[in-house]
Amino acid sequence: MLKEKLSKYNVILASGSPRRQNFLKELDIPFTVQVKSVDEVYPSHLKASEITEYLSELKSNAFTDLKEKDLLITSDTIVWFEGSALEKPKDKKEAFQMLKQLSGKTHKVYTSVCLRTSSSQKTVTDVTSVEFDDLTDEEISYYVKTYQPYDKAGSYGIQEWIGLIGVKSIRGSYFNVMGLPVHKLYKELMNLSF
Repeated sequence: MLKEKLSKYNVILASGSPRRQNFLKELDIPFTVQVKSVDEVYPSHLKASEITEYLSELKSNAFTDLKEKDLLITSDTIVWFEGSALEKPKDKKEAFQMLKQLSGKTHKVYTSVCLRTSSSQKTVTDVTSVEFDDLTDEEISYYVKTYQPYDKAGSYGIQEWIGLIGVKSIRGSYFNVMGLPVHKLYKELMNLSF
């Protein structure tokens, strides 16, 4: 269905994330992966979804040579907690501290997806609330040591061990927390008019 809809496009996913790549495979979309290095810095006044929208568009704008039939997909995810963004941890200590902060509390996960052709651009955003149960220091240490979540916003992957034992409730899209609001992307691609 979606495959036919996109048959006239050369779909490019600008993400090295195995999870995002797998989502596109599961949507049965033929695509190629092209990643351009971008300095993911955003103006300090931006909040929550403004950050992910800015960064997904920044990643998109790194592609200056899109051809007529190209359809570029870029994305960015952050964990938003108590008025600030928890990004990817730099090391084991920072990962532990982030998870300690999230323990027993609720945070929001924002993901923005930017769709762009040579002539048009559209960005959509989704938000999911995630509540963590109380986590012990031993549980946090075990997770950080075993799973090394240094490539994940907020220091965790909901699909991993910590999600299985620590996530008490979730309101919104589970897949959004994994890094791609697949239901929104599907709708946008099905309704593609540019």
